[in-house]
This record gives sequence, C-alpha cells and structure tokens, in this order.
Amino acid sequence: MQEPQKILVIRNDKIGDFMLAWPAFSLLKKQYPQSEITALVPKYTALLAEQCPWIDKVLIDHRESTFIKDIRKLTKQIRPQAYDMSICFYLEARTAISLRLAGIKLRVGPATRVAQIYLNKTLRQRRSQSIKPEFEYNLDLARYAIALFNQQPVKVTQPPFLTFDTNERTTLRNNFFKTHALATDTRLVIIHPGTGGSAVNLTLQQYAEIALTISHEKNVFIIITAGPGEQKNAEKLSGLMKNCKHYIHYSTTDIIDFCKFINLCDVFISGSTGPLHIAGALNIYTAAFYPARQSATSLRWQTLNSDEKRLAFSPPQYTGEHDMKQINTHQPAKEIIEHFLKPV
Repeated sequence: MQEPQKILVIRNDKIGDFMLAWPAFSLLKKQYPQSEITALVPKYTALLAEQCPWIDKVLIDHRESTFIKDIRKLTKQIRPQAYDMSICFYLEARTAISLRLAGIKLRVGPATRVAQIYLNKTLRQRRSQSIKPEFEYNLDLARYAIALFNQQPVKVTQPPFLTFDTNERTTLRNNFFKTHALATDTRLVIIHPGTGGSAVNLTLQQYAEIALTISHEKNVFIIITAGPGEQKNAEKLSGLMKNCKHYIHYSTTDIIDFCKFINLCDVFISGSTGPLHIAGALNIYTAAFYPARQSATSLRWQTLNSDEKRLAFSPPQYTGEHDMKQINTHQPAKEIIEHFLKPV
C-alpha cells in the first residue's frame, strides 16, 4: 500500500485522555512528515489540539441529540476530507459507523466492544487490565497502523511534549514573583483539588495536610488552582490552609492560558485529572494520587514527564467512594519534599 497522505486520528474524550495521545501523534507525524494529520476532538480540547505540533488540522466533534442524527452529521463532516486512513485511540459505535459510512478504506482501532465490527484492522489490547500506560496503548495502535505498510516505526519523541516560549514563561514567572513579593529562589507548588469527575480524589483535608507539611520548607509558595465549577472546593481548601501562605488561581480564560500558568510552577500535585496530564506533558515535577481500582491505576494513567519527575501514590486496596481516605498524607508529603523540594 502507498503511504497515507491524509490520516484522521480520533481521541474525542476527556482532556487527560487526549494529552496521553500526544506521543502517538508525534510518532505518526515523524513517520509520515508529508502526511496531513487531522485530530477529531470535542470542542473543549480543540485549543489543545491546535497547540500540538504534530497535528495539522482539527475537526471538532459536535455531538447531536439523537444517535441517527449524530452519525449523519459526523459522516457529513468526515466524508469530504477523503482520508486514506483513520485510527481510533478511543472507540465508540457512533464514530466507527461514521468512519465506515464516510468511505475511509483503512479503519484502524482496538479490538474492543461491538463497534470494532465497523473497522477493518483491529488490535487486541485489553486496556481494562491496565498492564501498561495509556499512552503506550495509543503508541501500540500507531505502530500497528505503521506495520500495515510494512514499515518499522521511528523512535518516539521524548518529554516535554507540550512547550511554550521560554522568554514568555520567564516574563510571566517574574511578574508573578513581583506581584506576590516572593524571593527569587521560591519554589512554586500547585495543588489542584478538582477532578472533573474522572477519578476518586483525596479529601480537601488531606490536601491541606500535605500543603501545611511542605510549606514548612524554606521558600515554598502554594498555589491552589481551580477550573470552571471548581471555585467552591478551592475556597474550602483555602479555608483549611489559614496557617499556610498561599494563593488561589481561578482559570477564567481559555485552556491554553491555564497551561501557561501551570508551566510557571515547579511542582504540580493533584489527583488523576486533565491538568495533571498537562503538567506531565510540560515535563514538570508531578505528585499524583490514584485510586486502587484496576482501571484507574497509577501505571495505566501514568503522566508523560520523565521518570525522575514523577511520584505516584495509591491506597493499599480499593474500597470505592472512601478509597483515598486510606492514604496517610505524611508519607507523600515527605517524598515530595525529599525528591522535589530539597535544595540542590
């Protein structure tokens, strides 16, 4: 087969899931530099997709109210583009049916769910077993697609995956330090208590305990971040941190501005959520808290930063809603200090 000239890649779910597809986007673009790579994404990740250097075009997935109407609209969006190949990193029946109706000859995706019958090249992955990171599952699908053309995949890009202008970062960071009268050697530590409903999280009391412990280190400044709908939780956490100098940052503009703000920090602490994976893509130090549930483990949802920049904590066993209360915050706080906050 001839190399594909137009490739449609589908990762139309949550922000964190989309960020974990960036290594695979990178691989495809490096393998086929002359090809046009389009990402099918929901509106809320479109700006991130536009920021990705390995995506040439963005197709926004606007879901309709009924299944038939939805498929018709999606097919109408896809068909005129005349893609040579599609790769589903996230597979749904609505998407798979639309790809087939749109006439894409090579439709690649995971061998899972009934929806796979609408694809013609599938790879059995068993992602629910969580035996490798999500980004590796995406890379496996990209490598499988490349192998269909009897080619060896090129080497995978190394972190960081998301980058911004270094001069702009320096200016923004200096301005933040001046505004808050911080010493130049201050380490900025973000705590993001929100989850977007994606995973069971620590309690606000647990985050407060971690914040109070690490704030005892010299020149550490805590920032609580809050996205849309997360303001109340941020303010409640702030109320538990009265003895700790800190600041609440409300993300009120677009996702790219929030990414640039995350890029100012030295350490990012949160549960398994979209902003955590943005921090990982930026190759920032991350300390993340994961439930013990098999489909949500620290291995499956591992961040994209370098190994030495990553800490992960989980309870000893899954107990559902009260899962994370099993975590004693003393040990994570100690490790965050030891690995990320001790003077060089």
